[in-house]
Amino acid sequence: MERVYNFSAGPSMLPVEVLEQAAKEMVCYKDSGMSVMEMSHRSAVYEDIINRAETSLREIMNIPSNYKVLFLQGGASSQFAMVPLNLMKGSKKADYLLTGEWSKKAIAEAKRYGEVKVIASSEDKVFSYIPEYNKADFTKDADYFHITSNNTIFGTKFTELPDVGDVPLVADMSSNILSEVIDVSKYGIIYAGAQKNMGPAGLTVIIIREDLIGNEMDITPTMFKYSTHAKNGSMFNTPPTYAIYIAGLVFDWIKSKGGLAVVEKINNEKANLLYNFLDDSELFKGTVEKKDRSLMNVCFVLPNAELDSKFIKEAGKLGFVNLKGHRSVGGMRASIYNAMPIEGVQKLVDFMKSFETENK
Repeated sequence: MERVYNFSAGPSMLPVEVLEQAAKEMVCYKDSGMSVMEMSHRSAVYEDIINRAETSLREIMNIPSNYKVLFLQGGASSQFAMVPLNLMKGSKKADYLLTGEWSKKAIAEAKRYGEVKVIASSEDKVFSYIPEYNKADFTKDADYFHITSNNTIFGTKFTELPDVGDVPLVADMSSNILSEVIDVSKYGIIYAGAQKNMGPAGLTVIIIREDLIGNEMDITPTMFKYSTHAKNGSMFNTPPTYAIYIAGLVFDWIKSKGGLAVVEKINNEKANLLYNFLDDSELFKGTVEKKDRSLMNVCFVLPNAELDSKFIKEAGKLGFVNLKGHRSVGGMRASIYNAMPIEGVQKLVDFMKSFETENK
């Protein structure tokens, strides 16, 4: 069977070149005589794998030397607790922008440990936009300011960062990390589940400024202290070894493409293909305000649920899979992460055009 065009929001498709390289090394990695899945994380061979992965990530993201890179487990959801447990040690206050389900969950978790102020929310319009906010409302002595930079479920993204001054900016970047060039130095912490643009599920990547490490609450479990993992090079316990190996291959694949500037250009081309069609269509409709559209997750609907179901069913027969929108919003969602080739988006648009002609 041929590979399908997988528009899943995550776990998402991986670059074919990465899968082929991993397949070659599945049974025996280089001259180790074993699979990466089988080797000790304390071995010199694996130490080289994890070190190379970190070096590649630092290179493609231009991560400053005063930031630690941590390869952890627990998904981005574990960071909803780790961030306040490690940062809410001063005023025990934090500001959040509510832009979707994941930021809502992050807010609920943070409230367990300190005072949380929701600066602005887009819940009134089903999170279809990034809300305006007044800097005068920011908590001046907040321990941190939290955003979800891209909202996977609703298809919105921050195009401008809030000016938080000296307050550390924390970003859940799970669904748009590595999709475009960013300035890491503008953030105190970036965290991301790997299963969108980095690798398979099971790995969580943390990029944290060193001065934010070691100030955790006394109640913080050992495994939830950033200092624990920073001191031990992500090796305090057995890390997700194979997921880190795959992520390293993905980082190298991005380098081979020319880096994030090239990846960003391709991602813009893919997104424009789909959004331009939606803007011109008489049948399909995008659900997000234009100024806040995500590059990675394109949400759209048809005039009724029956047509939505018909479209999803017919698309599946042609090899366009996982287009069904999140259960909380319905409709369709095409997640076009880095590994989705531009021809996949073009073929989807061609099908959408023919579907429109046949169903007007």
